[in-house]
Amino acid sequence: MRGRVEGMSVLPFGELAPHTARRFLPGGLDMGDWAALSPHFDRLEEAGRACRTVADMERWLVDLGEVASAVDEERARRYIAMTCHTDDAGAERAYLEFVEAVEPRLKPRWFALAKMYAEHPMRGQLDMGRHGVLDRAKRLEVELYREGNVELETEESRATQQYQKVTGGMTVQFEGEERTVAQMGRYQEQTSRALRESAWRTVSARWLAEEDGLDGLFDVLRGLRGRMAANAGFGDYRGYAFRKLGRFDYGPDDCLRFHEAIKEVVMPVARRLQAARRSRLGVETLRPWDTAVDALGRPPLRPFGDTAELEERSQRVFDRLDGVLAGEFRMMRERRLLDLSNRKGKAPGGYQYTLSEARLPFIFMNAVGLQRDVETLLHEAGHAFHALASRDEPLAAYRDCPIEFCEVASMAMELLAADKLGEFYGEEEERRARRTHLEGVVGVFPWIATIDAFQHWVYTSPGHDREDRRAAWNGLMGRFGGDVDWSGLGEARRCRWQRQLHVFIHPFYYVEYGIAQIGALQVWVNARKDAAGAIARYRRALALGGSRPLPELFAAAGCRWDFGRESLRPLLAAVEEELGRLG
Repeated sequence: MRGRVEGMSVLPFGELAPHTARRFLPGGLDMGDWAALSPHFDRLEEAGRACRTVADMERWLVDLGEVASAVDEERARRYIAMTCHTDDAGAERAYLEFVEAVEPRLKPRWFALAKMYAEHPMRGQLDMGRHGVLDRAKRLEVELYREGNVELETEESRATQQYQKVTGGMTVQFEGEERTVAQMGRYQEQTSRALRESAWRTVSARWLAEEDGLDGLFDVLRGLRGRMAANAGFGDYRGYAFRKLGRFDYGPDDCLRFHEAIKEVVMPVARRLQAARRSRLGVETLRPWDTAVDALGRPPLRPFGDTAELEERSQRVFDRLDGVLAGEFRMMRERRLLDLSNRKGKAPGGYQYTLSEARLPFIFMNAVGLQRDVETLLHEAGHAFHALASRDEPLAAYRDCPIEFCEVASMAMELLAADKLGEFYGEEEERRARRTHLEGVVGVFPWIATIDAFQHWVYTSPGHDREDRRAAWNGLMGRFGGDVDWSGLGEARRCRWQRQLHVFIHPFYYVEYGIAQIGALQVWVNARKDAAGAIARYRRALALGGSRPLPELFAAAGCRWDFGRESLRPLLAAVEEELGRLG
């Protein structure tokens, strides 16, 4: 049984019943035991061959989804246990056992089923108005599958888990105490410039100690990914990754144009904000440790003391925002679907992972008492609301969604809840928090362009070495870093990319945040005119899950599908206007 797997006892939640009673799989089946699971794939193939009517085919697709959801939840539980406790040997072993012993066996079976679907005589009789998005995804799966990539993908998973382990275990000694790197973030808001600099240099030194190891790990990952692309007949990994990610509505050239739009439209705004910060701080140049402190010298925002308070205050935000969303967040609290506290041995970052069979979201993060933690919880709650909105969709494939719209759900939630931050602050502090958030919205575009452009360069520059990579990164920091002074900090600057886990774990998954931010800002602009109407459209769009193409999902939320200069300009103007209003 899943609950008896070694290491699974570290999960914050216990057993969760399937949202819909199983029809195809027996209850109690150990989804981590390939010998027990394998016969049910035989049954799926038999059922597929037996389909004679459209109704048979539709029922078979639901059965495929039932098995996929049960398997995915098993992986999710093991991944959650491992990231919650990277120092728990049992949790690590359970995750790696699944990655190494189950996933490689699953992939050829899923391919066989996708191929059966693509070649099935009944496929052409399905209603493509309903099944069109699923149909193109299945055909893409068949197109890209290569048996030789199965072992390479297993090696890739092992290597990415190593990144989680290394970065999750990073601590420093500061002011006489051992602290996690996440906990050190609090010092960047301290009004003492000397203290900020000392903390910044301490953390940078810790990352530099891992630079060679992480460079080596990335070289391994780059090599594996290049071999996968070659196996699939692609000239480079970028082309393969874009295809594998199912980017049907845009390509690499669109992303490169997006980088240019950010340089042209966003960078002038970012530089104006940096100049204002430098002036208010009264410093000659803006250094990396000057970018998070309050520019007027006020004490750091402290929105909550512990994560219990973070949960309670966030609940009040959702209570004011929307009754349905408030009820969903309350349910997550009651069912222990949140792990919010930072601690030693916990993987860095934050995520929302849907437990696919229970159809329940789980939120993971590393809160240390910062305004950024509030934003992160609102962000991940947006993902959770998305999962719950499409919970009753019978096709498992449609309960998932393209990342470009998943991130609209999360980023729009940050913006929609921003005027409810009085639940954390007094009036003046609330204005500060809202201004900080909007300045962060401006600042994230250049960072997205930097990370995305770096990956474009890395995967289309065969034969490059570490020095070439460092030079390329430094060039991009010069292009998108604005007016921050890195004099004397070249070593720290050159490996800054290693802190972005997406580069290691989710290649080419980062530009989605920029595309989605444009959608989220449109939801926010609409809400400034009609809050109730914008939230209603937002929830209706979330309920579509992944059943429609991206342009239609954006339209359902009241947004235009475009991420060029013409979309950016009015949105950045609205942000600057709001910043001026907030003072």
